[in-house]
Amino acid sequence: MIWQFSWLLLAATVRAASLSLQSPRFTISASDATQLRSDTLSLTRKPEPLTLGPTDILKLTFQITESDEGKGVQPHQTFLRFYDKESGEEGIQPVRVTPGGKAKFELNMMRPPASIPPTTHNPLEVSLILGSFVHAPAQYDLFDLYIPASQTPAEHPDEASFRVLPAIKHTFRPEQKSPPQFISAVFAAAVLSPWLVLIGLWSKVGVRVPNLFSLSIMPFTALLGAFEVLLVWYWVDLKLGQVLLYGGILAVPTVFAGKQALYATGEWRAGRK
Repeated sequence: MIWQFSWLLLAATVRAASLSLQSPRFTISASDATQLRSDTLSLTRKPEPLTLGPTDILKLTFQITESDEGKGVQPHQTFLRFYDKESGEEGIQPVRVTPGGKAKFELNMMRPPASIPPTTHNPLEVSLILGSFVHAPAQYDLFDLYIPASQTPAEHPDEASFRVLPAIKHTFRPEQKSPPQFISAVFAAAVLSPWLVLIGLWSKVGVRVPNLFSLSIMPFTALLGAFEVLLVWYWVDLKLGQVLLYGGILAVPTVFAGKQALYATGEWRAGRK
């Protein structure tokens, strides 16, 4: 029960201790330190909109105090919010506050901070946000601010590398026309002519292969014929990987069949069979 009461007392204390703003004042001066406008800010009514030129300087001063005791305090977080109501862009700028609660902010348009959002002809709504672990948070709408429109940022050196490139259009050569049938027939005859010469010479000399169809020679001859068929098949349809696979399979029995054929031929020549 006592523990619950202490929490309620602490919550009531936190709720009672709120932050307030004392002596908020702004000053607008030119680059040569000439004062253009200066006034005290009201927390209940906004002043006429403030306008800054390209070289003007805005100075904002205020003190943060406790609403009950009027003692200057240092919140844990203090920010100025620049908000463009039309575009929805906003920027948050931290503000340094002394332990006594005094704060000073300076906006130099010749060197604007990166927290300022992109601007056009619309004003920026400037508000002060206070956050603390021991005080209730607070937000004060200070004034509307007109500043020069943002310039187009300089192009990055690598920006051209990320632009959309035109579509690549490939130009293909027209299909080659087949030569006349007479030319094709002439070259086909030139390719086949060595075989005709070979057959003619064999007919003169006489081809004697008495053991060609024996059981010792026929498997080797058939496997050699299978290799020829495989090469023709490769020329017509197969791919290189398939040829290597099938050729490797055929090579195993061909080695043993060739060894048997050589052994049988040696026996015949020695007159043992």
